[in-house]
Amino acid sequence: MPESSEAHPFLQASERGERTPQSVLRRVFGYDSFRGTQGDVIDALVAGHDCLVLMPTGGGKSLCFQIPALLRNGTGLVVSPLIALMADQVATLRELGVRAEILNSTLTAAEQSDVEERVRNGQVDLVYMAPERLSQSRTRHLLREWNLSLIAIDEAHCVSQWGHDFRPEYRELRWLAETLDAPLCALTATADVPTREDIEEGLGLRDPRRFVSSFDRPNIRYRVAERSGREQLLRFIRDGFSDEAGIVYCLSRASVDSTAQWLEEKGVVAVPYHAGLPANVREANQKRFLDDDGVVVVATIAFGMGIDKPNVRFVAHMDIPGSIEAYYQETGRAGRDGLPAQAMMFYGLADVVKRRDMLESSSAPEDRKRLERQKLEALLGFCELADCRRQTLLAYFGEVMHEPCNNCDNCLSPPETWNATVEVQQALSAIYRTDQRFGVGYLCDILRGSETARIKDNGHHRLNVFGKGARMSLNQWRAVFRQLLALGIVQADSDRYGALRLTEKCRPYLRGDKEVWIKKVRAASRKKASKRSAVDLGEDRQPLFEALRARRRELAQQAGVPPYVIFSDATLVAMVAEHPVDREGMRSIPGVGEVKLEKYADTFLEILDQWLPA
Repeated sequence: MPESSEAHPFLQASERGERTPQSVLRRVFGYDSFRGTQGDVIDALVAGHDCLVLMPTGGGKSLCFQIPALLRNGTGLVVSPLIALMADQVATLRELGVRAEILNSTLTAAEQSDVEERVRNGQVDLVYMAPERLSQSRTRHLLREWNLSLIAIDEAHCVSQWGHDFRPEYRELRWLAETLDAPLCALTATADVPTREDIEEGLGLRDPRRFVSSFDRPNIRYRVAERSGREQLLRFIRDGFSDEAGIVYCLSRASVDSTAQWLEEKGVVAVPYHAGLPANVREANQKRFLDDDGVVVVATIAFGMGIDKPNVRFVAHMDIPGSIEAYYQETGRAGRDGLPAQAMMFYGLADVVKRRDMLESSSAPEDRKRLERQKLEALLGFCELADCRRQTLLAYFGEVMHEPCNNCDNCLSPPETWNATVEVQQALSAIYRTDQRFGVGYLCDILRGSETARIKDNGHHRLNVFGKGARMSLNQWRAVFRQLLALGIVQADSDRYGALRLTEKCRPYLRGDKEVWIKKVRAASRKKASKRSAVDLGEDRQPLFEALRARRRELAQQAGVPPYVIFSDATLVAMVAEHPVDREGMRSIPGVGEVKLEKYADTFLEILDQWLPA
């Protein structure tokens, strides 16, 4: 890796003056005010307190430890789970003039020794390491020698065995609190109350200050639709996100490969990413996604935690994730720059069966399986929801949103519902009277009165429920069974190829004591959405934005960094809106600190000058 820069010019100039969180925020990072609880977290860390920080993706977690590391004496240690995330944050910090380093296996032995020596000599502001490295005795010896200003543990939910992304190596980090005096800061975007308690206990946080920000990401529009095929995904991308960056999640590696290839054939720039690809291919595809503005990456959940790209305009799920926590974490990778973004999930009955099968066939202990069943049922309920999705999503994390959001599919186009209590009784009766041996397709045929050879051979055409649901479409019956699965009234039997069986919850529904309301199945709309850029500034100013993006891309290629490391889309949008004409005006643009002002102001002012309004 290239040598780090000298100490930040502002920090050098401020050695004899007062350095405050506010002054570092403005002069180094280019922002005038803190968001949410950022300022309070920074004050607590500067004062030497341990902290637990829950803040949504894109909420500015990194500033919470980066600014205290610059203000406190010593070097800040950042524990981060993925090499890609470390490299990304270090590149971003260096562009700001901060002395940041990585210490991991990508460096040669000589490079590692050089970084270690510069940390020892106080020449590094922040050093990033993976949790696995901290379990090595040599690293533990080094940390005892170093003067650490603080220790930040990112993605801290990985420490919890009840979290959605448990990593055993995180449990070994407790020795940091037991051995070192530096304040610890555990940060995560997703953790329910039990997970928060597990984080504090697992990391040994000492009388921690707790900061829980709103989980709301108001710039993300949540949408869910029953999956009918890949054409849905293509329409979604073409109608709103042509030439924009996005992530498409699939459950299997085979599905990732085939979906990426299919999108490419349809004219969408797409690359696959999963653990089964050769390391050099994964690295090349990830770099292409980070470096280019309009690449879609199709991936398994192996992709994402290490991605800091702020201008991801959409996240689409072609299969349901395993829990609301996972869904929130994955959709949170969209719109980190605060500009409009969308989260689109396509799902179907096959997803439910597949997820339940994976869960039941796992070697996890029964109490873990029980918890995962509850999490999956909560997610299925979210999918079948007829009310505001954001209210339900926030309620899951214990946050009350008093009014509907008006930025989800159900708010923008409220679905019609119907009382399916009788139909639920018929469906449950069909399962019971066929000895709980058949899957959804067969049961739908019975209820709709299809006299197939198989039904006749089994004598099921003589059941009293045969044909009772003939007036309903196949799609509507499938919606009934999805609702039964979502409510946990029935379960798919993984040992019998997805055959549905009744659970203890079915009794009041079978008797008709509980009502069930279900969304009406909408006919697929053929109305084409208007194609608009996700960052839509109007016809008169859009060309200027594109010209600024082009200049940013040139500079990024010259520097060997992703474009957003130079400036985010949000900063470019502010340039278009404010149209500064000199350096003083550029200094007021959010995201333009002193170092970036010196490096880039003139070249962007040159573009802006060419587009001065008449």
